[in-house]
Formats: sequence, C-alpha cells, structure tokens
Amino acid sequence: MREQLREATDGAILFDAAASPQVDADWFAPDHWRGQGALRAQAGGRGGVAVIDTPAGECVLRHYRRGGMVARLMGDRYLWRGAARTRPFAEFRLLAGIARRGLPGPPPVAARYVRHGAFYAADLITRRIADARTLAECLAAGTLDAAVAEATGALVARFHRAGVWHADLNAHNVLVAPSGLHLIDFDRGRFRAPAEGWRQGNLRRLRRSLLKLGAAAQGEAAFESSIWAPLQRGYERAWQA
Repeated sequence: MREQLREATDGAILFDAAASPQVDADWFAPDHWRGQGALRAQAGGRGGVAVIDTPAGECVLRHYRRGGMVARLMGDRYLWRGAARTRPFAEFRLLAGIARRGLPGPPPVAARYVRHGAFYAADLITRRIADARTLAECLAAGTLDAAVAEATGALVARFHRAGVWHADLNAHNVLVAPSGLHLIDFDRGRFRAPAEGWRQGNLRRLRRSLLKLGAAAQGEAAFESSIWAPLQRGYERAWQA
C-alpha cells in the first residue's frame, strides 16, 4: 500500500499508488468503463455498485447513497466535515488497516469525494473477491450448513480480536469464496478496543439478518442447532485462540 492523494478544486482522490500509479475521475464513472468494454456488471439499490475491469485488476465501484427516510431528502449527499472524515476516505483507511493486519477484507484501490457547497458525494473502489457468494445467497441456495456457519463465526471473531467494528454486520456482507470467507462493506466501521458490548451487538445484528432472510424456515430449534450454535462455537474458539 502506497497511499497517495490527488486534490482538485472540487474534491480529492485517495488511491493506492502500488495498485495503480495514476487514478483520475474517469475511474469513478461507470460510463467510462462501459465505453471501454470494461463494465462487467452494474446494479442499483442503495449504493449503486459496478464491477469494473481496471488496470489494477477486477474491482468493485460503489457509489455512497443514504438509506431509509433520510434518502428522500439527502440522496447521495453527506454533510462536509473535512476530508479525513468523509465516508470514502475513512473506509479506505480502515480497509488499508485491515489489510495490514492480514484480515480477509476487500483491499482498497481508490476513494473520491466531490464537494457540493456544504455537502459532498462519494465513491469507493475496492478489489473484487473472485467467485464469491454472499452468506444470504448461500442460505437461499441451501448451502449454508454447519461448516459454513462455524467458519463465519471464526471469521467474525478474527475481526473482533483485531478491534474491527463492523457497522452493519449482516448476511449480505459476508462472502464465501474459494479463497475463504471475507467481510465487506465497512462504511462507518472503525477500530475500537475489543469490548463485550459491541462484540455481542455485532453478533445479534447478524442473527437478526439471518432470521429475516428465512434461516428459521424449518423452525427455530433447527436454526439454533444447525446454524446458530455452530456459528457461536466457531466464534468462541477463534476468540479464545
């Protein structure tokens, strides 16, 4: 990682010069990649995500967008409180710290903010984790078994041991890939001193996500024995390792 900053009159780009010696505004425009035949996939939703084939390799481009009721008023705008406190720069640096600790998260490639008066809009580019499925997709396909659940618990514990707090730990942000399990989407996450309160809060959030997605369709007892108990077992073993 060689962090480099490129400033402009209306914003700035933060990027890893070891991944690419030059990153400009075109990198954050899906139409730019589409014109080069390098846009592999694009999806809407809250964040607007595109898979792009860049000089740094296959990456994921995510545009930050608010969710919930606030989205109706603010859309993709965030209150300006200084460059270091922008969502993309904070997430870029958190991901860089995660990579330095050898944890399986998506390595950051570039981040950008664009000022609009007292507000800004933002984007983040990370390396794509190849051939991955979310835990939610595994659940829907019937491949979320005790082994995957236990590995998920161990994954979360590794991040918690390193003091990484995930602001939205849910089944969509756990990836299962041939290379192993990964956590993604660290927007608003941060390093914290490990504490029982926030660790258990993360686990409860993941549990609610699984239940909402129908993990207990065969009954709560089956969910507890086949998914949640193995997940907790994997967590405790990794936490105490």
